[in-house]
Amino acid sequence: MRNHFILLLTFFAISFGFAQEQVVNTSNFTLEEAIAFALENNYSAINANRDIEDAQKQKWETIATGLPQINAAVSYQNQLKQPVSVIPAEIFGGEPGTFAEVVFGQPQSASATATLTQQIFDGSYIVGVQATKAFLRYSANNKEKTEIDVRKAVTEAYGNVLLAKESVQIFEKNIEALEKNLYETQKLFENGLGDEESVEQLQITLSSVDNQLKNAIRLEGITLQMLNVIMGIAIDAPTKLSENLDNLAQKQVEPGLVETDFNIANNVDYKLALNLNEQRFFEHKLAKSRALPTLNAFANYGTSAYADNFNFLKSEQQWFGSSIIGLDLNIPIFSSFKRSATTARAKIALEKAKTQLIEAEENIRLQLEGAKSEYTLAIEQYDTAKNNLNLAERIENKNQIKYTEGLASSFELRQAQTQLYDAQQGYLQSMIEVINKKTNLETIINN
Repeated sequence: MRNHFILLLTFFAISFGFAQEQVVNTSNFTLEEAIAFALENNYSAINANRDIEDAQKQKWETIATGLPQINAAVSYQNQLKQPVSVIPAEIFGGEPGTFAEVVFGQPQSASATATLTQQIFDGSYIVGVQATKAFLRYSANNKEKTEIDVRKAVTEAYGNVLLAKESVQIFEKNIEALEKNLYETQKLFENGLGDEESVEQLQITLSSVDNQLKNAIRLEGITLQMLNVIMGIAIDAPTKLSENLDNLAQKQVEPGLVETDFNIANNVDYKLALNLNEQRFFEHKLAKSRALPTLNAFANYGTSAYADNFNFLKSEQQWFGSSIIGLDLNIPIFSSFKRSATTARAKIALEKAKTQLIEAEENIRLQLEGAKSEYTLAIEQYDTAKNNLNLAERIENKNQIKYTEGLASSFELRQAQTQLYDAQQGYLQSMIEVINKKTNLETIINN
């Protein structure tokens, strides 16, 4: 029994450990893993998939209007007071010129009918079926647009989390060095070997960096929450990122990307502009189809029964059948030029859409050139910021040594420290710019 109990505890321990490992693994994301996760769980991405399903249902809804339709109707009436008709009395042998009051029929009646209708020709139906294919293409392109936006949003949010995390680490490192300097300077002042201004300068710098650290810690939490929301995760989930900002930025440096052949047909905004043209084309075609006749066929079968009392469910009740077949032809003749005005407006809308397509194409090409320039500049600034950081670290280190040896003032040390802090933030920001500008360029190229 004891052995079984130990075995059971071991099983639970292994299971719990495996479960914990799964939680850790599923909450630890590289950038590409975060993007893949968001494409399945982001709220907008989920609804984009539903829009595709909705478009497919709408396609069948349109097609089904031209297929046979069967409707049934059941009616029951009870005339609490039957209408009275007045007819000449001489029909029943009465005196000429007099009238008799007569009640026709029985007070209660029931009927059941079934009607089959079939559309034979309707120009608007043909256009509607053709337009459903264009609507499906629009839904697919809109889904692609959503996925691109999600990818871009995850990349920016992921980078912002890493930026905040790196800032926290840098501020903590700077504070550690400042506290050491302040301690040593305070001791020198207390022993009469330093001046009070040097202590105050370091206190000012330390207070400023400490405030920046507190703000960076708050931003780290906020940016992580933003990333969680974009990925479709609970806002307070303990999401972890497995990449660091420097390595991620280095992977995004790809100067050859600006030389990539551009096919505007791949650009999702261009695809959506084409969809608008298709929509306006079918709207114009639909307006013209309104002038065509429509032809529908129908077949009807029904049965009716009459009684003084409610006997319709009894087997002896007599029912009388009836049936009709027919055609309905509707020919538009004159609408006081309403249809003509509607068609003209649809044609104007189509021409406007064609112009908007040309404008969209030019704007996309302009955006491409701007994105190439911005990405190239971001890479150049990244290299410059890295060199500047190295120089600022060397200058600050030299001033630290000079200050310790009494060869530099506290003001000169503070200047070198401020320059270093600016270089650190510039380097962090340059890495974010490389990541974001590459994402912008890839969004436009969309290979």
